Amino acid sequence: MKAYVITVKDNEVSEKAAAACIDSHNRVNNDFPIEIYYGMTPDKVDFEFRLLHFRWTYPWDKERVDIRSGLKLTPYTTADPKKRIACFLSHYNLWFNCVQTKSPILILEHDAIFTHQFNYQYTLDSKYGIIGINNPIGATRRASVFDNQVQMTRSINHNADGVVPVPTVDSFDVPQGLAGNSAYVIKPDGAQKLLDVVTEHGAWPNDAIMCKQLLPNVLGVTKKYYTKVQGTRSTTTL
Repeated sequence: MKAYVITVKDNEVSEKAAAACIDSHNRVNNDFPIEIYYGMTPDKVDFEFRLLHFRWTYPWDKERVDIRSGLKLTPYTTADPKKRIACFLSHYNLWFNCVQTKSPILILEHDAIFTHQFNYQYTLDSKYGIIGINNPIGATRRASVFDNQVQMTRSINHNADGVVPVPTVDSFDVPQGLAGNSAYVIKPDGAQKLLDVVTEHGAWPNDAIMCKQLLPNVLGVTKKYYTKVQGTRSTTTL
């Protein structure tokens, strides 16, 4: 398995955070390769969307219910929509790469940092196609609810290892999935299902389209967290 750190080229905040991510990877002695993946830039998103025949169907200003899925879609705080779209495309291109190479990969956003050595084989052996490894605290809304459910599962099973279903932390009509999408293993079968969801529903922010409602029985999370977020300034919100 190979890891990619999505990085905004020539962005000081992103480049510095990505370097810290790679340094933490080396510090915990992970035994898989990792490299910088320079993501899509806002100036190229229009061309890329035309090339892929994509439609952006997620709302920018006003909440709406998606008729096809029944999900309530709430706009993200976004000063420059093309930065949000570029983030989606960066993830999407790695999903596509996963399918084309028929190889699982670990996708990291630049603000992820390793806290423990990640012995990943058990995630590849699990039934889930996409597995989050990130500590939810500081990474997602209702993080304590997310964490409490995962820790409860650890306590019941008396086992720190293993993969469990992504917790339910909100009402059924709110998209919910991994903790911030900052660090996750994705296998070819999971990536293909995700590409199919994008084809059916259109392009959404990557952490919204990758939700348990649209990907039933695909999303899992490790009972032990291997990364956390660095708390750097957002490069998509601002």
